[in-house]
Amino acid sequence: MGAGPVARRDYAGRSAADRRAQRRDRMLAAGLELFGTEGYAAASIERLCAQAAVSTRNFYEEFGSREALLMALHDRVNTAAIEAVRTAFAALPEAGLVERTQLAVHTYLNATAHDPRLARVAYVEVVGVSPEVERYRAGWRERWIDLLEAEAQRAVDRGEAPRRDFRLTAIALMGAVNELVHHWSVLGGSTPIEDITREIARIATSQIQH
Repeated sequence: MGAGPVARRDYAGRSAADRRAQRRDRMLAAGLELFGTEGYAAASIERLCAQAAVSTRNFYEEFGSREALLMALHDRVNTAAIEAVRTAFAALPEAGLVERTQLAVHTYLNATAHDPRLARVAYVEVVGVSPEVERYRAGWRERWIDLLEAEAQRAVDRGEAPRRDFRLTAIALMGAVNELVHHWSVLGGSTPIEDITREIARIATSQIQH
């Protein structure tokens, strides 16, 4: 006779998969708190595990390294941001360049910088960690550049910008965004985020239109 179905082990009404997902969420929350307040270098695996109330064995099973946790956090932030920007664009298909640029910047910064810990993870702690993390960052940078180039091309099609190659412009805009938000996060938000938003939108609109 064949073997019967494998029993699923439940603890307090939670399956093993549910418990693992909850542990992962706690580890991500611990990474956000420690990386986002004290910095990546200061957050040992032992401290991350204590913060998340998990064992080091659980940590290594889920992430394998601090770098992997940092990349997972950064990926969560950027995935939410790029989906939010695309949704915002889709909601205003007939809007002009200025309105769409302001909307994109506001949406992006709301997703990545509304919490200073998110901003620190996204713009500060992820920089210069290792070659692997740099390769990972390059992949995300390309995705954002592709989105910016597509928006610039849309402005060309609407007669709002001259026809040209916008790749260098997109790279420059990414640098401006990173530097301004880095400036904001390092200074503890003393510069109003609304000022950062307006400046990025002004730079982006000017660069695409000329």
